[in-house]
Amino acid sequence: MRLTTKGRFAVTAMIDVALRGRMGPVNLSSISQRQRISLSHLEQLFAKLRRDELVESTRGPGGGYSLGRKAAEITVAQIILAIDGDIDQESRPLNEVPGAVKRCTTDELWAAVNRRAIEFLDSVTLQSLVDEQIARGVLIERERPLRAPVVPAATRPPLRVNAPNSVFALGAMLVKRS
Repeated sequence: MRLTTKGRFAVTAMIDVALRGRMGPVNLSSISQRQRISLSHLEQLFAKLRRDELVESTRGPGGGYSLGRKAAEITVAQIILAIDGDIDQESRPLNEVPGAVKRCTTDELWAAVNRRAIEFLDSVTLQSLVDEQIARGVLIERERPLRAPVVPAATRPPLRVNAPNSVFALGAMLVKRS
């Protein structure tokens, strides 16, 4: 099993979505800013996560990504598998891979290490990682709108018009003048 930077970034981004997803879809630009992961990199990762139905996308204003299923049903192994590809080939001993030539007597050892790593990562759920973050006191701020809020123009005091507001007021004003 390969534990790559892409896999680490994907797990980090999924934790971010799980933490903030209760408030609606989370956009990639906000994840990019919070986690310091390039936006183009996140777009590639989330395309793979969406293909494996770990996230769902919402288009349009206020859109973004939300979890494809409950955080307790998503494991770290599933996230890494979605990003880094098939890990079954790597966890099998070389003598079981068709066409492979046995290179070393330690192949069984590394295959066992891979199996244990997969077992461990399959036992860690996204929800447990979210719970750890909350226990550490991670603040979950509201998403900031992408557009600047509309600020009302400075208000001027209303003009005082010295004119009658009805025919009767006009008549009363003309009577006073005479």
